Amino acid sequence: MEQIHVVTTVVDARSVAEVLSAAAVAGRLAACAQVSGPLDSTYWWDGRMESTREWTVQFKTASDRVDALVEHIRGAHPYDVPEILVVAVGSPNPAYTAWVHEHTRPA
Repeated sequence: MEQIHVVTTVVDARSVAEVLSAAAVAGRLAACAQVSGPLDSTYWWDGRMESTREWTVQFKTASDRVDALVEHIRGAHPYDVPEILVVAVGSPNPAYTAWVHEHTRPA
């Protein structure tokens, strides 16, 4: 079973999530991106506990496009220390894996 990768980040505004999603898909760094939320996050920042409303962006990409996608997210992300998680997953649907691979080829 061939693998694809799910790359996830969170941001503090839906509009920012939509811009990150659109840019990654338009640039063929991801075959698709999904925005969900809002969700409430609690975390440590600058020595104190914070709570913030955030939106999740989940990108689907091919193995050979992960590094470029991660660099894009780092460069476009508004946070000083963005959460970027990468998980390799198998898909039992070879047609979906092929679709992800096809739509992440540079134009």
